Amino acid sequence: MDTQKHQISALNELLEKNYDAAKGYKTASENVKNPQLKSFFNSRSTQRAQFAHELSSEIENMNGEPTESGSVAGSLHRAWMDMKSSFSGDESEAILEECIRGEKASVENYREVMKDNDIPASTKNRLSEQVQKVETMLDEVKTLEDLQ
Repeated sequence: MDTQKHQISALNELLEKNYDAAKGYKTASENVKNPQLKSFFNSRSTQRAQFAHELSSEIENMNGEPTESGSVAGSLHRAWMDMKSSFSGDESEAILEECIRGEKASVENYREVMKDNDIPASTKNRLSEQVQKVETMLDEVKTLEDLQ
């Protein structure tokens, strides 16, 4: 696979994961009762949808075809979150734990893509901005979990 196709494929994987994260945060907001957590999850959902839009633009700038939806794994993860929260005595804690797990994986995915030295500098800058925001979100989720 040539370099550009490989880069587009890697960016599409991040795009897919951002679609999944946006939907996952939306699902989380629907599964908690705490208004503060609902607001937090809704704002994270909006932010991840924005990340997806930005990644889609980067892919188009590389003459690639952006994926248009999330993954089967993401759908299964959201179903797992729904099921786990319905059986958990404290749905907020269970959902926050899943968010932490998902955000840690997201940071790893971003870092892996950013290792590619051939990715255009503008794209790498965009990825760096996004991963910093994901790391901030991860810290916020950990803080919220500690407060539960």
